[in-house]
Amino acid sequence: MGLRIGIVGLPNAGKSTVFNALTRSQNARVANFPFSTVEPNRAVVPVSDPRLDAMHQILGVPEKIYATIEFVDIAGLVRGASRGEGLGNQFLGQIRNMDAILHVVRCFDDPNVASVTEGAGPEHDIEVVETELILADIEQLDRAMERLHRQVKGDKKLLAALKEAQGMRDHLDGGQPLRSYEAQSPEYFQSLEREMRFLTAKKTIFAANVDENALGSDGECALSVRAAAARQQGEFIKIGAKFEEELVGMNAEEQQEFLELAGINQSGLDRFIRISYQTLGLISFFTTNENEVRAWTIPEGWGAAQAAGVIHTDFEKGFIRAEVISYDRFATFRSFSEARQAGAIQLEGREYLVRDGDILYFRFNV
Repeated sequence: MGLRIGIVGLPNAGKSTVFNALTRSQNARVANFPFSTVEPNRAVVPVSDPRLDAMHQILGVPEKIYATIEFVDIAGLVRGASRGEGLGNQFLGQIRNMDAILHVVRCFDDPNVASVTEGAGPEHDIEVVETELILADIEQLDRAMERLHRQVKGDKKLLAALKEAQGMRDHLDGGQPLRSYEAQSPEYFQSLEREMRFLTAKKTIFAANVDENALGSDGECALSVRAAAARQQGEFIKIGAKFEEELVGMNAEEQQEFLELAGINQSGLDRFIRISYQTLGLISFFTTNENEVRAWTIPEGWGAAQAAGVIHTDFEKGFIRAEVISYDRFATFRSFSEARQAGAIQLEGREYLVRDGDILYFRFNV
């Protein structure tokens, strides 16, 4: 399953620069005027994993295939986007298909890039975007509630679903995102969320887009974004988009030296991937054959049969057993045959909970 991240924010917050920096590309147009991004920019980025690199070297197979993240740079949102201002309805619809949101907040000074909310501050900028997402969710929820009001006349069991929807509506009316909502009936909440793909229910990472000289320590703006992220039940990351763009084209040694000079030890992409996996509760498992080693991404807590279904639906339908060895144990033996002789490879059933770093071989019959 590929992870999809939608990048949102006010116009001229640096979204497209962040997109170019994270994807190590120059796919997104960067311009000093609002809505320079009309059609979303997309890029698929491999998720670097030193464990996969080591497996590839040990096994000597031709290919290694990383898990991936798809980044989608969505045009800047403005006040009134939920009513269609600035092509808002089109842009909000694009966000619904994302697994998570990266909300970019301007924390840099550049006289050549006009701010659409000059002097208002990061908390105001965040409030503008988050309010539009809340209003869009209210519109979606109202449609669902209209339908439930009609259906409940013929099916009183739907009263619980209608009550849950009203609780969600009250929460949104209070200016709070659905990611902070405590469901009274989780079953009905999840059913509505699957159908409506609520924007404020998505995990959100708030990114303070800072100048290079602010990467080593938090300035006032970054601290404000961090505090706002906590209130919004979101995560926080600091990215120097212009700085990150300079890493493009450097080799690994040059990049590390450049990062150390800035007082940081990881690129924005690496830090973002780590935070994204933690926020979304994702883990990686590995498979291998005579042609490749490959990493796969699944939610933590999935069983072996569910994990098999990520590779192919037939693997899940005809699941028999999974041969399992952790990466750490494999790295000790450096050979599947030796690991097997030592009894380090276990046979597990469909309910086995896959752990991060497991190497799996699925037995199935269709």
